[in-house]
Amino acid sequence: MLVLLPPSEGKAPSGRGTALKLESLSLRGLTEARRAVLDELAELCAGDEEKAREVLGLSEGLRGEITKNTQLRSAGARPAGEIYTGVLYDALDLASLDTAAKRRASRSLLVFSGLWGAVRVTDRIPSYRCSMGVRLPGLGALGAHWRTPMAAALPEVAGDGLVLDLRSSAYTGAWKPKGEVAGRTATVRVLHAPTRKVVSHFNKATKGRIVRSLLAAGAAPAGPAELVETLRDLGYEVEVQAPARAGTAWALDVLVDEVH
Repeated sequence: MLVLLPPSEGKAPSGRGTALKLESLSLRGLTEARRAVLDELAELCAGDEEKAREVLGLSEGLRGEITKNTQLRSAGARPAGEIYTGVLYDALDLASLDTAAKRRASRSLLVFSGLWGAVRVTDRIPSYRCSMGVRLPGLGALGAHWRTPMAAALPEVAGDGLVLDLRSSAYTGAWKPKGEVAGRTATVRVLHAPTRKVVSHFNKATKGRIVRSLLAAGAAPAGPAELVETLRDLGYEVEVQAPARAGTAWALDVLVDEVH
């Protein structure tokens, strides 16, 4: 099972340990594309601060994020699972999983990123600010920048099992499963049951809880149909729309009344 996650806007501070080693990150086929974004982002943020703030879409109160981006090569690096914070990652709470579940997380979770393309939760990265929606002056839109290298790297990472796609819309454009990979992909939408509407907090927190439940249970559904049954066994209310034609993903709605 491969689980695709969005990153978080908020991130924990960089560590005090060894600095980033770009070549040590997973999915080594993305290294040169990562280097290109890293170089331009660092150069942008070391130059005109107002231009950098505009390009990155930062408010006045987030000017410190620009300085952070100038130190990406020298700052201490931490596992990505510790860097990403926010509602989804709070609900997932990787740190409190048992050893076996943590091993499953290291194998199955892939976090998409405007800067790194995609990383595993064990990959050591510094804290940064660069969303997939950014358009860098030289490279252009990051979503488009990542499409070609992702198309080459991701099918192999997906293997022949289930792909559970929990990414937000900003990150889905960087890689869209196609062909038989799409046929074993399930996307999830979380709906507030009384209103049948997507509510951001419910959506993020429930996706984190779903991933935690699967990891903690040691669940390994072979495909979307088995995933539906597994989630129901774990106590989730799931409605499913099987694909109307081959080569398209399954669409799952998880209904929640409230999230604690």
